[in-house]
Amino acid sequence: MVQLLLAIIYLSFISLGLPDSLLGAVWPTMYPQLGVPVSYAGIISMIIAAGTIVSSLQSDRLTRKLGTGKVTAFSVAMTAAALFGFSISHSFIHLCIWAVPYGLGAGSVDAALNNYVALHYKSRHMSWLHCMWGVGASVGPYIMGLVMTSGLTWNMGYRSIGIIQIILTAILFMSLPLWKERENCSYAEGNKIEAKALSLREVFRVAGVKEILVCFFCYCALEQTTGLWASSYLVLYKGIPSETAAKYASMFFIGITLGRAVSGFITMKLNDVQMVRLGQCLIGCGILVMSLPFPATVSLIGFVVIGLGCAPIYPCIIHSTPAHFGADKSQAIIGVQMASAYVGTCLMPPLFGMIAEYINVSVLQIYLVVILILMIVMHERLLRKVKEVA
Repeated sequence: MVQLLLAIIYLSFISLGLPDSLLGAVWPTMYPQLGVPVSYAGIISMIIAAGTIVSSLQSDRLTRKLGTGKVTAFSVAMTAAALFGFSISHSFIHLCIWAVPYGLGAGSVDAALNNYVALHYKSRHMSWLHCMWGVGASVGPYIMGLVMTSGLTWNMGYRSIGIIQIILTAILFMSLPLWKERENCSYAEGNKIEAKALSLREVFRVAGVKEILVCFFCYCALEQTTGLWASSYLVLYKGIPSETAAKYASMFFIGITLGRAVSGFITMKLNDVQMVRLGQCLIGCGILVMSLPFPATVSLIGFVVIGLGCAPIYPCIIHSTPAHFGADKSQAIIGVQMASAYVGTCLMPPLFGMIAEYINVSVLQIYLVVILILMIVMHERLLRKVKEVA
């Protein structure tokens, strides 16, 4: 039964990834039909992100009240409803309305599932599960492409992903007894978690929380800034043709996905702290390689190395949260971590865009180095504070 539940959790992570990259993939087709500027994709993304931040911060209360299984099932159902809403929308305003449940459904399930895996499974599963998210994020646009090349509209592409989410919702509701049984086993082993949810003020009072939030913020800022601006850096600074740059910039995300698959095996030898440090070292090496005055192909290799370095950091920071702060506080802290991650994702790539406009896109490596150094400093400070408390 434990293995069956683990398989369902793997399916859930694939499902989490399926809609995440749809908007960017299909927006060039959507915005002329909707009669809005191309930049309006950012408005929809911001609404989704805002909903995700709100639900992440409420995940502790929801999970303690309903349990991880119900939170996951209801959240996926809400996402499925939002996707169906997108499929019947023919105006920008309607998309903005449906973006609200889209974001609300994504945040709480993300925090709840990550905490559940951190508490009940080994670090290798966290890496592999986030690899599955990458698989979902890759498959989503592929499904959309298949639908549209069949002569159907982008609306039907969203509906197809929505149907997949509904099927998963049904599986999750049928699996609720498995979640309860797994939690009861943990209670029997003496891992019972206190019923009281922590307020945001109480979370910030925990030693080391501020450091881990800044560290997580920096990681997500670095990942998203690299992913968004890699292609522009290659075209505007290295002189690579835009078609080639777009193709090779995607290698950054492939590096993350494959890196997480490999990281799962490496975690059998190294602990979470060592994995985070390894990832930070690889990111530093990747930034160095992309900065060298060598042919453009060397810069491409640098972006792949940065992707490989990013791979273990996100899952290993999350998996180490119960060990650092205790199982009774981990759900609240992971919820705030998720919110911090989405803030970094929303703020830092546009900030670099403004810097690049006033200076030059060539400062990307300096921008990434500054974020990386801050992440390393915060992670080491976190470890010192946790050690002092222990």
